[in-house]
Amino acid sequence: MSRRERVLVVDDEADMAESCAFFLDRAGFDARTATSGEMALALLEQEPFALVVTDVKMPRMSGMQLLLAIKARDPDIEVLLITGYPDIQAAVASIKQGAFDYLTKPYVEKDLMDRVERAVAHRRVKAQNAGLRERLRSGPSGRKLIHASPAFRDTLAVLERAARTDASVLIQGESGTGKELLAHHLHDVSARADKPFVPVDCAAIPAELFESELFGHVRGAFTGAIGGKLGLFALADKGTLFLDELGELPLPFQSKLLRAIQERQIRPVGGTEQVAVDVRIVAATNRNLQVEVEAGRFRQDLFYRLDVVRIAVPPLRDRREDIDVLAMWFLQRFGGPTGVKEFGPDVLATLRGHEWPGNVRQLRNVVERACALATGPMIGMQDLPAELIGQEPLLTFDDGEVPGGTFQQMKARKIAALESAYLEGLLKKHGGNVTHCAEEAGMTRSAFQKLMQKYGIKSSDFRD
Repeated sequence: MSRRERVLVVDDEADMAESCAFFLDRAGFDARTATSGEMALALLEQEPFALVVTDVKMPRMSGMQLLLAIKARDPDIEVLLITGYPDIQAAVASIKQGAFDYLTKPYVEKDLMDRVERAVAHRRVKAQNAGLRERLRSGPSGRKLIHASPAFRDTLAVLERAARTDASVLIQGESGTGKELLAHHLHDVSARADKPFVPVDCAAIPAELFESELFGHVRGAFTGAIGGKLGLFALADKGTLFLDELGELPLPFQSKLLRAIQERQIRPVGGTEQVAVDVRIVAATNRNLQVEVEAGRFRQDLFYRLDVVRIAVPPLRDRREDIDVLAMWFLQRFGGPTGVKEFGPDVLATLRGHEWPGNVRQLRNVVERACALATGPMIGMQDLPAELIGQEPLLTFDDGEVPGGTFQQMKARKIAALESAYLEGLLKKHGGNVTHCAEEAGMTRSAFQKLMQKYGIKSSDFRD
């Protein structure tokens, strides 16, 4: 682990608490102990803890009472209950009150660590998603569902109706139309909104690692597996698993994915036991999966399992009413640091008339680039890329005009604009093949990928 997560073990029998803490310390956690609920609450006031592992049957304050007290103070702290009296109804009641899971005595170290690791991973994903939802809903740098067109409004209406159920959703649309943003929104308005949203870029996972990445693996499952690993299905438990670039799923793995979705169970690589998971599947693709099925590249039964509710996202050229509002939103977002405040008289008309093969992502990049290149408070035609105006804009300044900021800031903006445009041009030329792009650029593949990461550019956006 990159940092030692702090876990509090609570048991009125000190030797039991110390034994549990020993297991946790050995696994890399920072374990503390308390011998009563009152002592536990006092420690929680003094230090942050990711997880509390508590015995249920304790004098004065029971584990259930401690659970309620913890959740009242900080609902994000995970609680794992340990009981010597297994009772299904009590277990269900504890989950409803906010417990992450429960474990019965006597337990073995493996069962304890499996639940602890899942609870800590769940808390980590929750924290990430809390920040994501905040950025999605508000903030100058957040992502918003900006639109003015009836076509996109109708798409949202279908999406929000689908969010009321747990049905699988397939989002289809061209690259750059905002499929991942819509998947986030679906999760955010569903009953699973307070649970993890776990995105999976299917195009970025090597074929031989799919099973381990999605289902996890146990220690020693293969060469290099020096420890167990939770899969993305387990991290998304009770929440949403978003399969982006679904058409990139390797055919041999598709049958295993179908079985996991149907049975709501996974088996980690190298493991012998099935693990139950409760996951809502949302998938996205820019491919026509029916054509992929007919070509034998995608399983028909998996397609039908995922295609319960289909959301067709219209391209930007079919919802031109959105161009102005999106352009103004991106101007507000990227123009602030450079002092750019408005579009020139002909610029918006030019944006409205473009076909936008790259859709909203392309419009965003055009406005961001223009904000970086503009030499004054207004974006002019000279700040637009060649494909919009038919000529290459010059990196010169008009007489008497000096861009805002220091020389180094201006230089950094110009270089960033040139580098991102160069990367996108190569990726477009080579259909998203990073190896070929790196060769033409005279760079190593890893160096090219680092530049892509720097500017948030994905090779999958340029594949046919």
